[in-house]
Amino acid sequence: MRKSHPVRRAVLATAATVSGIVLLLSLKPASDPGSAEAAGGAPPAAESVQGGARPVGDGTVTGDAAQTQYGAVQVRLTVSGGKITKAEAVQAPKGGQSDQITSNAVPRLNQAVVRAQGADIDAVSGATYTSNGYKESLQSAIDKARASAPADTGNGAGGGDAAQAQTVTGDVAQTQYGPVQVRITVSGGKITKAEAVQAPKGGQSDQITSNAVPKLNQAAVQAGTADIDAVSGATYTSEGYKESLQSALDKAGG
Repeated sequence: MRKSHPVRRAVLATAATVSGIVLLLSLKPASDPGSAEAAGGAPPAAESVQGGARPVGDGTVTGDAAQTQYGAVQVRLTVSGGKITKAEAVQAPKGGQSDQITSNAVPRLNQAVVRAQGADIDAVSGATYTSNGYKESLQSAIDKARASAPADTGNGAGGGDAAQAQTVTGDVAQTQYGPVQVRITVSGGKITKAEAVQAPKGGQSDQITSNAVPKLNQAAVQAGTADIDAVSGATYTSEGYKESLQSALDKAGG
Protein backbone atom coordinates (compact mmCIF):
# COMPACT_ATOMS: atom_id res chain seq x y z
CA MET A 1 0.00 0.00 0.00
CA ARG A 2 1.22 3.48 -0.89
CA LYS A 3 1.99 5.62 2.16
CA SER A 4 0.34 9.01 2.39
CA HIS A 5 2.67 11.90 2.26
CA PRO A 6 2.69 14.01 5.49
CA VAL A 7 2.08 17.25 3.57
CA ARG A 8 -0.85 15.70 1.68
CA ARG A 9 -2.45 14.58 4.96
CA ALA A 10 -2.16 18.11 6.36
CA VAL A 11 -3.81 19.61 3.28
CA LEU A 12 -6.69 17.11 3.45
CA ALA A 13 -7.23 17.79 7.16
CA THR A 14 -7.31 21.55 6.58
CA ALA A 15 -9.82 21.17 3.74
CA ALA A 16 -12.08 19.03 5.91
CA THR A 17 -12.01 21.62 8.69
CA VAL A 18 -12.91 24.46 6.29
CA SER A 19 -15.77 22.40 4.84
CA GLY A 20 -17.15 21.79 8.31
CA ILE A 21 -17.10 25.50 9.15
CA VAL A 22 -18.87 26.37 5.89
CA LEU A 23 -21.53 23.75 6.62
CA LEU A 24 -22.16 25.15 10.10
CA LEU A 25 -22.47 28.68 8.76
CA SER A 26 -24.95 27.56 6.13
CA LEU A 27 -27.15 26.02 8.83
CA LYS A 28 -27.29 29.23 10.90
CA PRO A 29 -30.58 31.17 10.46
CA ALA A 30 -30.29 34.08 8.07
CA SER A 31 -31.32 36.44 10.86
CA ASP A 32 -32.17 36.27 14.50
CA PRO A 33 -34.84 38.16 16.40
CA GLY A 34 -32.42 40.88 17.38
CA SER A 35 -31.21 41.56 13.87
CA ALA A 36 -34.74 41.40 12.48
CA GLU A 37 -35.92 44.01 14.95
CA ALA A 38 -32.95 46.23 14.22
CA ALA A 39 -33.73 46.04 10.52
CA GLY A 40 -37.37 46.81 11.08
CA GLY A 41 -38.42 43.28 10.22
CA ALA A 42 -39.97 42.36 13.55
CA PRO A 43 -43.70 41.60 13.45
CA PRO A 44 -45.55 44.88 14.00
CA ALA A 45 -47.50 45.39 17.16
CA ALA A 46 -51.27 45.70 16.88
CA GLU A 47 -51.85 49.04 15.21
CA SER A 48 -54.11 51.74 16.54
CA VAL A 49 -56.92 53.17 14.49
CA GLN A 50 -55.93 53.78 10.87
CA GLY A 51 -52.24 53.04 10.91
CA GLY A 52 -51.56 54.00 14.49
CA ALA A 53 -50.05 57.36 13.56
CA ARG A 54 -51.24 58.66 16.90
CA PRO A 55 -52.74 56.95 19.97
CA VAL A 56 -56.49 56.87 20.23
CA GLY A 57 -58.59 57.21 23.34
CA ASP A 58 -60.77 54.34 24.43
CA GLY A 59 -64.50 54.83 24.74
CA THR A 60 -67.35 55.82 22.45
CA VAL A 61 -67.08 58.74 20.06
CA THR A 62 -69.54 60.08 17.49
CA GLY A 63 -68.39 61.70 14.27
CA ASP A 64 -69.91 64.83 12.81
CA ALA A 65 -73.02 64.32 10.71
CA ALA A 66 -72.25 64.26 6.99
CA GLN A 67 -74.96 65.69 4.76
CA THR A 68 -75.70 63.73 1.57
CA GLN A 69 -78.16 64.14 -1.28
CA TYR A 70 -80.52 61.70 0.43
CA GLY A 71 -80.06 62.67 4.07
CA ALA A 72 -77.56 62.85 6.91
CA VAL A 73 -75.12 60.07 7.81
CA GLN A 74 -73.44 59.93 11.20
CA VAL A 75 -71.14 57.25 12.58
CA ARG A 76 -70.41 56.26 16.17
CA LEU A 77 -67.31 54.23 17.08
CA THR A 78 -66.46 52.16 20.12
CA VAL A 79 -62.70 51.99 20.70
CA SER A 80 -60.99 49.62 23.13
CA GLY A 81 -57.27 49.03 23.50
CA GLY A 82 -56.59 51.40 20.62
CA LYS A 83 -58.75 49.39 18.22
CA ILE A 84 -62.21 49.90 16.78
CA THR A 85 -64.39 47.19 18.25
CA LYS A 86 -67.72 48.47 16.97
CA ALA A 87 -69.02 50.86 14.33
CA GLU A 88 -72.63 51.92 13.88
CA ALA A 89 -74.60 54.53 12.00
CA VAL A 90 -76.71 56.63 14.35
CA GLN A 91 -78.09 58.51 11.35
CA ALA A 92 -78.63 57.31 7.78
CA PRO A 93 -80.91 58.19 4.86
CA LYS A 94 -84.44 56.89 5.34
CA GLY A 95 -87.81 56.91 3.67
CA GLY A 96 -88.84 55.26 0.42
CA GLN A 97 -86.08 53.49 -1.45
CA SER A 98 -83.51 54.85 1.00
CA ASP A 99 -84.72 52.39 3.64
CA GLN A 100 -83.71 49.43 1.48
CA ILE A 101 -80.39 50.95 0.47
CA THR A 102 -79.53 51.85 4.08
CA SER A 103 -80.45 48.42 5.44
CA ASN A 104 -78.20 46.81 2.85
CA ALA A 105 -75.24 49.20 2.94
CA VAL A 106 -74.83 50.22 6.58
CA PRO A 107 -74.17 46.74 8.05
CA ARG A 108 -71.51 46.16 5.38
CA LEU A 109 -69.87 49.48 6.09
CA ASN A 110 -69.90 48.79 9.84
CA GLN A 111 -68.15 45.46 9.31
CA ALA A 112 -65.63 46.98 6.90
CA VAL A 113 -64.59 49.59 9.47
CA VAL A 114 -63.84 47.00 12.13
CA ARG A 115 -61.81 44.96 9.63
CA ALA A 116 -59.92 47.93 8.16
CA GLN A 117 -59.47 49.78 11.48
CA GLY A 118 -59.83 53.04 9.60
CA ALA A 119 -61.77 55.07 7.06
CA ASP A 120 -60.04 53.48 4.09
CA ILE A 121 -62.98 51.30 3.12
CA ASP A 122 -64.74 50.62 -0.17
CA ALA A 123 -68.10 52.12 -1.02
CA VAL A 124 -71.01 49.71 -1.18
CA SER A 125 -72.28 49.22 -4.72
CA GLY A 126 -75.56 51.04 -5.27
CA ALA A 127 -75.08 53.20 -2.17
CA THR A 128 -72.43 55.69 -3.24
CA TYR A 129 -73.86 58.74 -1.48
CA THR A 130 -74.47 56.86 1.76
CA SER A 131 -71.00 55.29 1.61
CA ASN A 132 -69.26 58.63 1.05
CA GLY A 133 -71.22 60.28 3.86
CA TYR A 134 -70.44 57.33 6.12
CA LYS A 135 -66.71 57.58 5.43
CA GLU A 136 -66.73 61.35 6.04
CA SER A 137 -68.41 60.98 9.42
CA LEU A 138 -66.21 57.98 10.22
CA GLN A 139 -63.04 59.99 9.63
CA SER A 140 -64.41 62.71 11.90
CA ALA A 141 -64.97 60.12 14.65
CA ILE A 142 -61.45 58.76 14.24
CA ASP A 143 -59.98 62.26 14.48
CA LYS A 144 -61.93 62.88 17.67
CA ALA A 145 -60.82 59.57 19.15
CA ARG A 146 -57.22 60.56 18.55
CA ALA A 147 -57.76 64.04 19.95
CA SER A 148 -59.21 62.60 23.15
CA ALA A 149 -56.36 60.15 23.77
CA PRO A 150 -54.04 62.40 25.84
CA ALA A 151 -56.82 63.19 28.31
CA ASP A 152 -57.04 59.51 29.24
CA THR A 153 -53.48 59.47 30.58
CA GLY A 154 -54.33 61.19 33.88
CA ASN A 155 -53.83 58.91 36.87
CA GLY A 156 -55.74 58.96 40.09
CA ALA A 157 -57.98 61.67 41.46
CA GLY A 158 -57.21 65.04 39.99
CA GLY A 159 -55.15 63.47 37.20
CA GLY A 160 -57.33 65.21 34.65
CA ASP A 161 -56.06 68.63 35.77
CA ALA A 162 -52.80 67.97 33.97
CA ALA A 163 -54.47 66.37 30.97
CA GLN A 164 -54.59 68.04 27.59
CA ALA A 165 -57.80 69.34 26.11
CA GLN A 166 -60.15 66.89 24.48
CA THR A 167 -63.04 67.50 22.13
CA VAL A 168 -66.16 65.37 22.41
CA THR A 169 -69.38 65.41 20.41
CA GLY A 170 -72.63 64.43 22.05
CA ASP A 171 -75.29 62.24 20.48
CA VAL A 172 -77.85 63.86 18.21
CA ALA A 173 -81.02 64.94 19.99
CA GLN A 174 -84.10 64.93 17.77
CA THR A 175 -86.55 67.79 18.31
CA GLN A 176 -89.83 68.79 16.74
CA TYR A 177 -87.99 71.24 14.49
CA GLY A 178 -84.85 69.26 13.68
CA PRO A 179 -81.77 67.63 15.22
CA VAL A 180 -79.51 69.32 17.74
CA GLN A 181 -75.97 68.16 18.42
CA VAL A 182 -73.40 69.71 20.74
CA ARG A 183 -69.61 69.52 20.71
CA ILE A 184 -67.58 70.54 23.74
CA THR A 185 -63.91 71.05 24.46
CA VAL A 186 -62.84 69.99 27.95
CA SER A 187 -59.56 70.91 29.61
CA GLY A 188 -58.58 70.47 33.22
CA GLY A 189 -61.97 68.96 33.96
CA LYS A 190 -63.82 72.07 32.76
CA ILE A 191 -65.77 72.97 29.63
CA THR A 192 -63.71 75.57 27.80
CA LYS A 193 -65.80 75.70 24.64
CA ALA A 194 -69.27 74.61 23.54
CA GLU A 195 -70.77 74.72 20.08
CA ALA A 196 -73.73 73.31 18.21
CA VAL A 197 -72.66 71.31 15.17
CA GLN A 198 -76.31 70.73 14.31
CA ALA A 199 -79.36 72.88 15.03
CA PRO A 200 -82.82 73.43 13.53
CA LYS A 201 -82.68 75.43 10.32
CA GLY A 202 -84.94 76.75 7.61
CA GLY A 203 -87.61 79.42 7.85
CA GLN A 204 -88.22 80.81 11.33
CA SER A 205 -85.84 78.22 12.80
CA ASP A 206 -82.87 80.13 11.41
CA GLN A 207 -83.69 83.19 13.51
CA ILE A 208 -84.43 81.14 16.63
CA THR A 209 -81.22 79.16 16.26
CA SER A 210 -79.04 82.21 15.67
CA ASN A 211 -80.45 83.78 18.81
CA ALA A 212 -80.53 80.77 21.11
CA VAL A 213 -77.40 78.76 20.30
CA PRO A 214 -74.80 81.42 21.25
CA LYS A 215 -76.58 81.91 24.58
CA LEU A 216 -76.67 78.16 25.22
CA ASN A 217 -72.98 77.81 24.31
CA GLN A 218 -72.06 80.54 26.77
CA ALA A 219 -74.26 79.06 29.49
CA ALA A 220 -72.66 75.63 29.08
CA VAL A 221 -69.16 77.05 29.59
CA GLN A 222 -70.25 79.11 32.60
CA ALA A 223 -72.15 76.27 34.28
CA GLY A 224 -69.73 73.50 33.38
CA THR A 225 -72.72 71.13 33.29
CA ALA A 226 -75.90 70.50 31.32
CA ASP A 227 -77.95 72.14 34.09
CA ILE A 228 -78.59 75.33 32.18
CA ASP A 229 -81.73 77.38 31.60
CA ALA A 230 -83.68 77.17 28.37
CA VAL A 231 -83.63 80.25 26.14
CA SER A 232 -86.98 82.01 26.01
CA GLY A 233 -88.73 81.35 22.71
CA ALA A 234 -86.47 78.40 21.88
CA THR A 235 -87.75 75.67 24.21
CA TYR A 236 -87.37 72.74 21.81
CA THR A 237 -83.90 73.80 20.69
CA SER A 238 -82.83 74.36 24.29
CA GLU A 239 -84.05 70.93 25.43
CA GLY A 240 -82.34 69.22 22.52
CA TYR A 241 -79.16 71.17 23.23
CA LYS A 242 -79.14 70.13 26.89
CA GLU A 243 -79.76 66.49 25.98
CA SER A 244 -76.84 66.38 23.53
CA LEU A 245 -74.67 68.38 25.94
CA GLN A 246 -75.25 65.82 28.69
CA SER A 247 -74.31 63.06 26.27
CA ALA A 248 -71.04 64.84 25.46
CA LEU A 249 -70.27 65.29 29.15
CA ASP A 250 -70.91 61.60 29.78
CA LYS A 251 -68.47 60.67 27.01
CA ALA A 252 -65.89 63.07 28.41
CA GLY A 253 -66.10 61.30 31.74
CA GLY A 254 -68.52 63.61 33.50
